[in-house]
Amino acid sequence: MAGKLMNAWAAAGEKPDILYWVGCAVALDDRAQRIARAFTKLLDAAGVRWGVLGTDESCTGDPAKRAGNDFLFQLLAHQNIQTLNAYEVKEIVTTCPHCFNTLKNEYPQLGGTYIVWHHTQYLYKLVKEGKLRLPDTANGEAVVFHDPCYLGRGNGEYEAPRVLLRKAQLHLQEAPRSRDFSLCCGAGGGQMFKEPEPGRKDINIERTEELLALAPKRIAVGCPFCMTMLTDGVKHAGQQKEVRVQDVAEILAERLGLV
Repeated sequence: MAGKLMNAWAAAGEKPDILYWVGCAVALDDRAQRIARAFTKLLDAAGVRWGVLGTDESCTGDPAKRAGNDFLFQLLAHQNIQTLNAYEVKEIVTTCPHCFNTLKNEYPQLGGTYIVWHHTQYLYKLVKEGKLRLPDTANGEAVVFHDPCYLGRGNGEYEAPRVLLRKAQLHLQEAPRSRDFSLCCGAGGGQMFKEPEPGRKDINIERTEELLALAPKRIAVGCPFCMTMLTDGVKHAGQQKEVRVQDVAEILAERLGLV
């Protein structure tokens, strides 16, 4: 196994290639945990030595900051930066765009400067380096990719997930609203924890209807919050048996026979 706790790496006097920042959603949600399992299997297949903080990892503070509680955000951020620096972490990969954005763009202002990757970026890097070889046999299933706000508009990354899906030999479709003009899943900015507004169609329902209109076999996501919101949307449409909502890492791991 190429992955273990950071304190185990430290005890052995070694350092992993990367720290996998798990994030609250992936750590606590049963469905999202499958994203972590798929991603770490891909890391192992590529021979990457990775570590996790385990119970030393806390929330990045993103939901608190978006909800306006900057004091709580700074409290959590300083705690995490102290932990990361204690382990001499240089490079971080996360499967959550919210964690990605916060670690990459906001922690440096508080003294925490690291190389930060979204997992689709890092997987694309491994593919380009020849460390992760995707199958060359065509699958042909129609898949549409939903751009996460904090990966796309927030950080300008649109290509990595799409290239990976194409290299996995799936038929990639584009939603009418995608890339810069993609519609949010409805969970960003702390909205994940907000009650629905009476008399208004929920954003996740509107977005899911738009994606389902393309008749895909899979809806690919790169965010655990998008996973929850679009899965609920597919269930609302009664198409959970016809259409699968999967993270890009899950699709790649499935194509490689790792799950």
